[in-house]
Amino acid sequence: MIIDFHNHFYPAAYLDALRSGSSRVQVTIDDDGNPRLHYPGDYNIAVLGHRDIAYRAGVIDELGVTQLLSLTTPGTHVEEPAMAVTLARLVNDGFAKIVSDYKGKFMAMATLPLCDPQASAKELERACKQLGFAGSMVFSNINGVALSDPRFLPVWEMANDLAAVIHIHPTSPVGVEAMKDYWLMPLVGFPLDTTLAAASLVFSGTVSRFPRIRWALGHLGGAIPYLAERLDRGFEAFAECRANIDRPPSAYLKEFYYDSVNFDVHALQLAIDFAGADHILAGSDYPHQIGSLPKMLSSINALAISDADRAGILGGNAAKLLGL
Repeated sequence: MIIDFHNHFYPAAYLDALRSGSSRVQVTIDDDGNPRLHYPGDYNIAVLGHRDIAYRAGVIDELGVTQLLSLTTPGTHVEEPAMAVTLARLVNDGFAKIVSDYKGKFMAMATLPLCDPQASAKELERACKQLGFAGSMVFSNINGVALSDPRFLPVWEMANDLAAVIHIHPTSPVGVEAMKDYWLMPLVGFPLDTTLAAASLVFSGTVSRFPRIRWALGHLGGAIPYLAERLDRGFEAFAECRANIDRPPSAYLKEFYYDSVNFDVHALQLAIDFAGADHILAGSDYPHQIGSLPKMLSSINALAISDADRAGILGGNAAKLLGL
């Protein structure tokens, strides 16, 4: 089994709601007839693979891949709270129907209206208990507020009660104004914001306080495998870095899962050396412009690892994490 843990889809009801004019997201149409979803510093082009599930099913059938669907930027948290709740339910119900209609081809992670933490806790409970999801994809900051902020405690309390999987995906980082040229926001800002989110969750004690949450990081954890030793030196040097945790940060971060959306074999090997092959999950970022299902497969197949470790990365680790 090959499971693509990191990829994205826009359910039709969500796109229709954005087009209605009641959303903060501006939608235009490009020369090829694809919707463009505009937000600060970036925009997404909703190509056919983003919005036509029958077409997408054909793509993954050819490669023998099962996908764990999630929404993508800009996310529902950019809306007014009431609209965010409405959109999150539309997305999650849309995902549940796809999972039901295409049994064995798709699974899904919930979307949460994180501008309203209480509503997010309720929606996470509904998604896991009623819709059968294993957890949620959340963004690395919520309108500039860190995931470690106390306002999100209701979400983490619910996720802990559910033993949910929480997949952290980047969004527009603070300071996005400095990243508007050369696509620097998604190319540099996204991995850095993932790194910042993970480090803050660990140093704040959020990770240790909620031990039943299974955390996963997008894009190979940003720079976490590369910077973990520096975080440990901070733990040794600064009292503030020891205030909420009793182990070095790397001890917690090695318990995280890391999706393989970095197709450099040396980077993948670094992540394996850091967290272990059993904590790496295949991911493609399909169908984004810089995502690739073939590169997901070729980069993992190029690793100098055992057949058992390769099978785990391609799907076994995700299957275990998701309770399949």
